[in-house]
Amino acid sequence: MFFRSFRFSMNGIYIFSPEYWRNFFRSKEKARLFENFVSLSVLQGLNYILPLITFPYLVKVLGPEKFGLISFAQAFIGYFQILTDYGFNLSATRDISIHRDNRRMVQEIFSSVMIIKFLLFLLSFLILSILLIFIPRFREDWIVYIFTFGVVLGNNVLFPIWFFQGVEQMRYITILHLVAKIISTASIFVFIREMSDYLYVPLISSAGSLVAGFLSLRIIWKIFGVKFVFHSFRAIERQLKEGWHIFISTVAISLYTTSNTFLLGLFTNNTIVGYYSAAEKIVKATLSLLSPISQTIYPYTSKLANDSKEKAINFLKKILKIVGSVTFLISLLLFVFAVPLVNMVLGKQYQESIKVLRILAFLPFIIGLSNVFAVQGLYAFGYQHVVSKFVVFISLIHLLVFSTLTYFFTLVGSSVSVVITEILITFFSAKNYLRLIIKGA
Repeated sequence: MFFRSFRFSMNGIYIFSPEYWRNFFRSKEKARLFENFVSLSVLQGLNYILPLITFPYLVKVLGPEKFGLISFAQAFIGYFQILTDYGFNLSATRDISIHRDNRRMVQEIFSSVMIIKFLLFLLSFLILSILLIFIPRFREDWIVYIFTFGVVLGNNVLFPIWFFQGVEQMRYITILHLVAKIISTASIFVFIREMSDYLYVPLISSAGSLVAGFLSLRIIWKIFGVKFVFHSFRAIERQLKEGWHIFISTVAISLYTTSNTFLLGLFTNNTIVGYYSAAEKIVKATLSLLSPISQTIYPYTSKLANDSKEKAINFLKKILKIVGSVTFLISLLLFVFAVPLVNMVLGKQYQESIKVLRILAFLPFIIGLSNVFAVQGLYAFGYQHVVSKFVVFISLIHLLVFSTLTYFFTLVGSSVSVVITEILITFFSAKNYLRLIIKGA
């Protein structure tokens, strides 16, 4: 039934008229939405272009083994990023977007979330230290994990992206990320010349994120006048409850996203991880093009869902058409041009990545749809607890399927299991969206 929404009406051609855009920018909300979209589009453009410069350079200089080690470390540290995020990128964004006109509430939300994040960071470092001391697999390359861990402090604790999204001032995210990306990109070409320089890769990433993180806090204090002040344990407890279901969903999601690289490294070796991660990064680079849409409309949809359910549903129908069409085209291009992409971007030593890329090519379309139904739909309408339930269930199934298929078919098995899981997530997201929001309207 929902596939009908992909059909485009000829009446939509009016968006190309000057009159449409004059009326569009008369609305302050739509003008701000457009500005945020442009800001995040510029950011994602940089996130897409700069890795296109450094990524091919790194995979060729480091080789599959060292690139696999770096990717494995990033996947491992990704668990601590999830822990320190605690779902605040959605729950706190939604909270601030609703209360952004109330300075006292914004300051309370900001302070409570930051306190929780710092405590979770300390917990994360304690867990990491124990693992590095007692587990040989990690102890052998302990310095790689320590250097990689810096992004947890920079990106996930110090840099409150959720705050800027909540107040719908995304240009600051763009500026700060630009600073970090320029530092990292320039440093890679300066300091990484041969395989033995692999340790500089995580160190450079962490340094850039720390600079951006400290600058973001200064902007929040100086420009927005929001200070770090302890309010009450009740406020902290409220934020923990708000983010809990999203946190559980995020943990479950990591079981079929971040955990793929991590588990593959446990089952195989760094070289196999290098083949898989290289292909996966190409797919993720294309998915990052959709991030501006998701990040821009989520706070807007959350506020719209709070004010008018009917308007929010109509808005999401339009978004579904756009996202469905764009992601389908992206997936088709990835599948058709898999061979030249791998040869051009990764090099001849990554021929094993071709079959991985062709299988994972379906992900942009599948994930694009699930984002609309789950994040923009169910999360924005306050049904995060529903998402957490079916995501946890599917994630547990994924662990079994992934482990089995990886054991018997290595790279192909890993890739196929990821696609199967994403299809299930999209199916249940769409089913619950129709049941709880469309039929309940």
